[in-house]
Amino acid sequence: MAALGTALLLGLLLPALPGLGRGLERRRPPPPPRSPLEKVAAQEELSLPQLTGRWFLVGMASRCGYLVEHSHRLEATAMTVTVLDGQSLAISTFRKLDGTCWEIRQRYLPAQAHGRFLLKGHGYGSKVDMVVGETDYSSYTILYYQKGRNISVKLYGRTSQVSDDIVDKFEQRVRAVGLSEDVTYYFPTYGFCDSVDEFHVLDETKL
Repeated sequence: MAALGTALLLGLLLPALPGLGRGLERRRPPPPPRSPLEKVAAQEELSLPQLTGRWFLVGMASRCGYLVEHSHRLEATAMTVTVLDGQSLAISTFRKLDGTCWEIRQRYLPAQAHGRFLLKGHGYGSKVDMVVGETDYSSYTILYYQKGRNISVKLYGRTSQVSDDIVDKFEQRVRAVGLSEDVTYYFPTYGFCDSVDEFHVLDETKL
């Protein structure tokens, strides 16, 4: 009788235990892996007005195949940053292509978290997430970008050359996201485009 009583008691308890006895196919799937950019902290108390103005691309870390193949042909690159609506960033990038200066205009919209922005792009897989990781506004800024699962880090300076301490800081940030010096490239410090004509403007904000 004792055995029978135990069996009846278990029969009453088991249904009340969530998930017990259910097939494996009913278990919740594991959560998707976190985006690499979620682990990157944004600049605290970021002041967008202080971020505006002209910046020169000093270095970039990325596994981008184009950089690997054309690292010997990197061109001097600069950008100007403007704040729109007090929260969006209008970024114009100036660089040469086959000896001709081009301007690429983009608009980064604010994401849900402070210091994070989104370039929507046009077409499947063209979305780019961007984080303002660190800046002192007057000499350098470190930006993180993610497209798909690929992350890249860019170092910009108010001048085309920055101090060794800033370069060291940049390389530490590069290693922290799993990149290495093998995929870190430094850009020319001369030959920047100051202006372009109307026929060499790619306005991605209107596409």
